[in-house]
Amino acid sequence: MPRWRRVVCPQGVLPAAGIAGLAGAVFIPLDRPGIGWVLAGSVAAAAVFTVDRRARCTAGAASATTDSAAFKATERGPECPALEEPGRPTVVKGAGAQSAHSPEVKRAAGSSDPVGSGGRATLEDGGGGADPAGSGFGVRAVNWGRVWWTTLALALLAVGAVRAAGWLFALCVVGAAVAGSLAVVGRRSVYGAWYDVIAVPIESIAGIPWVYSAFERIGDGRARRSWRAGTSVAVTLALLAIFVPLLGGADATFAKLLDAVTPKLDAASVVQWIVLFALLGLGSVGAMYLLAGPRAAATGAPSGRGLRRLEWALPVGALTILFAVFVAAQFVALFGGDDYVQRTANLTYAEYARSGFWQLSIVTILTLAVIAVVLRWAAQESAADRAWLRILLCAIAVLTLIIVASALGRMWTYQQAYGFTVMRVLVEVCELWLGLVYLLMIVAVLRLDGTWLPRAAIGTAMSTLFALAVLNPEGLVAERNIDRWEHGKNLDTHYLSGLSPDILPAVDRLPQPQRAEILGPIRRSLDEDTWQSWNLSRADAR
Repeated sequence: MPRWRRVVCPQGVLPAAGIAGLAGAVFIPLDRPGIGWVLAGSVAAAAVFTVDRRARCTAGAASATTDSAAFKATERGPECPALEEPGRPTVVKGAGAQSAHSPEVKRAAGSSDPVGSGGRATLEDGGGGADPAGSGFGVRAVNWGRVWWTTLALALLAVGAVRAAGWLFALCVVGAAVAGSLAVVGRRSVYGAWYDVIAVPIESIAGIPWVYSAFERIGDGRARRSWRAGTSVAVTLALLAIFVPLLGGADATFAKLLDAVTPKLDAASVVQWIVLFALLGLGSVGAMYLLAGPRAAATGAPSGRGLRRLEWALPVGALTILFAVFVAAQFVALFGGDDYVQRTANLTYAEYARSGFWQLSIVTILTLAVIAVVLRWAAQESAADRAWLRILLCAIAVLTLIIVASALGRMWTYQQAYGFTVMRVLVEVCELWLGLVYLLMIVAVLRLDGTWLPRAAIGTAMSTLFALAVLNPEGLVAERNIDRWEHGKNLDTHYLSGLSPDILPAVDRLPQPQRAEILGPIRRSLDEDTWQSWNLSRADAR
């Protein structure tokens, strides 16, 4: 039997998916950052949360009713058949007694699970039953992990209402999608972090037949009422689509009012609305499908540690010695200054910094992979194994942190010499995040447990991205370049004029004509915003 047939479809899935899709089509300005993105995300999150919450409350009430019925039947016992009530289950004591939560008892107690009943989902791999951490339907404690990921996703979407840089908001949208998927998955699944970050789009495909199967059980009273309410909404929208244009053509004042609140209709806009409706609607279906029937949770530490001490200690030890020698050379170059570098490398210090940054970044990433592999597969059977693992991996991690600091110093020196750009700042932020990941890796090595590390790394990446948006990276670039200009360096006004309106507060420091050279092209590129695409930075620029 396919998995989607074993997962109960709760009441309200179709209306919630329709509301989410409609919010995406109406609110999202696909061509620019704007407030509509966070509005659409909030509506979709609220729709999914409402369906999930109602299903759990219904399941909790049904479970309590079943427990009460089973308890009363047990108290009467099989010797009192005359006292049995219609519709109540008969519970027989002994080896053949049925559980109060068995399907037979639930059916006898009137707790069937048609679409819309909100019954418990059947969990895969035999993991049935209510779970306090978030599997299946049923009343449970607040999952603060879900709250954190949901808040982070909405915060990243809210960047579109404040910052105008398109590249920055594109990264925020990707980060919000990842955080939203992790919010839906909840606990770490058996399929690992790679599945968890894209679980919602993957399960959206399986959610299509899951929702379609709900039509087969539409005879349930509450589900029928929900379906008829959805039909009523669809008819209302169809009538408005017919009568609003007719009334707009009949009166110029009413037509002007309509122009102010409705988007322009053309083929491209219609296609965009259809695509956004489908994406948000299917995404909501995938989220509700995962909440109704969550994937099995990963439990315990991974098995199969086959690397003996000599097999991993030799390469890791060699890398540790190599890194120690390199770090020592870095300290010599640092304290020797520009004269030492010119004598030994025949380069200026800025050229020396530029020449090694990318190599050090690659070394940092590769070393992280080496540490992760050794921590995963190295044997930890004896105390000596664990001690060697902690000592060598922590040593190489600390040395790599120094290399990260060296790479950051090189990039900063290079920017001081040649100017600041968005790409260079973004690379520096990535290096800072790698340094934070290494600190987390050291904690994982000391604990000899890296199962939590992937999600922690993703969380720090999303948090770093949000912090970058708060700092205003393009404004920071403009500030630093203007500082260099005030100290006698050149100012690339052509580069700054190609940035977004986020730089305007920094450019106000400049005198004419430099300020006009930068602000003129930026303001000329601005067109009018609709209410969905309202943005604080662009509004201030006008």
